[in-house]
Amino acid sequence: MDAAGDRSLHSSNVAVIREVYDSEYSQQCFSMELEKALDACCTVIVIEPSQLGDETARWISVGNCLHKSAVFSGACSVLSGFLWPGRVVPQVPFSIFSALCASLYTVSWQFDHCVKYQVERDPRRLARLPILGALTAASPVVLVRKDNTRKIVLHWTASLAAAALCVYRLYRTMK
Repeated sequence: MDAAGDRSLHSSNVAVIREVYDSEYSQQCFSMELEKALDACCTVIVIEPSQLGDETARWISVGNCLHKSAVFSGACSVLSGFLWPGRVVPQVPFSIFSALCASLYTVSWQFDHCVKYQVERDPRRLARLPILGALTAASPVVLVRKDNTRKIVLHWTASLAAAALCVYRLYRTMK
């Protein structure tokens, strides 16, 4: 087991948002508990309330989709620039889409603490968490903190390389 796996097993790094309805404002309380856990940089966050868990998982999925779209379209732009060196037309839409996805990801997720988390779906990894036996929900959402520095560098590198190559090609065709 690696060092990150060892850290995730300590109860001080695990936060559980329990599905306990004691008032009409329970959903707001659940959200506040999640915010506290995210601010505390817990290694593992278990979300029992299904609505909050689903919304959080969807939010993370949208961010992942934007990231992958930025990288893929940036790579397609660069590839099309090398496959058709005399033509700029196939490259431009990919480059614009990549820059838009990277920008939207940065604007929407840069200051959000959820950007540091991924939804854990691997049953083997989930089985290593000692807290899962004491949960009351049938299918909680489990968030695991991950370092996303390389992810951000990757999508900005792909987007900027695509844009730079596109601008260079446009400059050469207008000469």
